[in-house]
Amino acid sequence: MVLFNLLGCSRITSALRQCFAIFAVYLGILTYTYLIFMFIAFLRFSLVSFLILKFSLLTAMAQDTLVDTVAVRNIWDFGGTGTVNFSQVSLNNWAAGGQNSLSALGILNLYGNYKQGKNTWNNTLDLTYGSVKLQGQRLRKSDDRLELNLKYGRQASSKWFYTGQLNTRTQLTPTYTPTRDSILSNFMSPAFILASLGMDYKPNPKLSVFISPFTGKFTAVLDQAMADQGAFGVRRAERDGEGNLIRGTGERLREEFGGFVNVRFRHEIFKNVTLQSKADLFSNYLKNPQNVDLNWENLVDFKVNKFVSASIFVHMIYDDDILIDVDRSGDGTMDGKGPRLQLKETLGIGLSYKFE
Repeated sequence: MVLFNLLGCSRITSALRQCFAIFAVYLGILTYTYLIFMFIAFLRFSLVSFLILKFSLLTAMAQDTLVDTVAVRNIWDFGGTGTVNFSQVSLNNWAAGGQNSLSALGILNLYGNYKQGKNTWNNTLDLTYGSVKLQGQRLRKSDDRLELNLKYGRQASSKWFYTGQLNTRTQLTPTYTPTRDSILSNFMSPAFILASLGMDYKPNPKLSVFISPFTGKFTAVLDQAMADQGAFGVRRAERDGEGNLIRGTGERLREEFGGFVNVRFRHEIFKNVTLQSKADLFSNYLKNPQNVDLNWENLVDFKVNKFVSASIFVHMIYDDDILIDVDRSGDGTMDGKGPRLQLKETLGIGLSYKFE
C-alpha cells in the first residue's frame, strides 16, 4: 500500500494528500446521495400522508366509503442502486516501471414509477462521477455523467402505449485540458435534450421499444466561449473583416427535428449476472437524414453478494455534427476535424447497495 511506503516522509505525505483528496470528493458524493434519498423519502411520505388524509376525510363525510391505503402506496414505486468502485496501484522498487495511482468511481441510479389504471409515469435519474490520482500529478476527473429521463404512457392495447418522453443528458462539473488552460465541457455545455411523442411497445418486462416519428432534439452549449468556437455542433461565432471571431455571436442552442427510436433491454443472462442495454437512434429530417445519430450503452453487472459487485460498462456515441480532432496526414499531428465513433469503457469492482 502507498500509505505504508517507507521510502521517505515526503512520499508518505503525498500519499496521504491523494487519499484525502479522493476521500473528500466521495464524501461529497455520498452526502449529496444521502440528501437525494432523504428528499425522495420525504416526498413519498408526504404523498402517502396526503392521500391517506384525503381519503380519511372522504370517509368521514360519506360513511360508506372505504379507503385502501395499501393500494394508494402501490401507486408509486421508488428505489435504486448505489455503487462505489475503487482501484489502487502501489509500486516499490518495481524494475519494469510504472506509477502509483488511486482511483474511485461512484454510480447512483434512482427511479420513481407511477402506475394507476391505464396510466404510467416512469422517472429515472442516473449519476456517475469518477476521479483518478496519479503519482506526481493533480487529482483529475475520469468520468462525469448526469441523465434524467421522464416518460408518460397511456395503455392503448396489451403491448402498446401512447407515449411522451423527455430525456436530458449533461455532466456535473467542468472538464479541463491537461494543462488546465481551457475548458472542454461543463454543466449544460453540452446538454442533449430529446422531446418525443410516439408509441411504446412492451411485449414483456425485459424489453421496451419506443418509436417516435415526432422528436425535437436540442443541443445546448450555455458557455458562451465554447459556443463561439462552435463546440458540439452549434453554429460558431461570426468573424469580423480581419477574420477574428466576434465574441458573443456564437449560437448556444441547436435545434433538430426528426425520428427517434429508443430500445431498452434488461435480462439476467446467468444467475447474479445481469445485462442492461439501451440504444438511442435519431435521424434529422431537415439535414442529412441518412446520417443516424447513435447513443448505445451496455452494462454487465456481476453480483458477488449483497454488498459487493463488479461491472463492465461500454458506451458508444456517433453524431456527425460533433467534430473530433483527427490526423489526416498520418504524421502524428492533429491537422483536421471530422465525425468519429466515440467509445468509453470502464471495468470496476466495489461496494453496491440496492434500496427499495
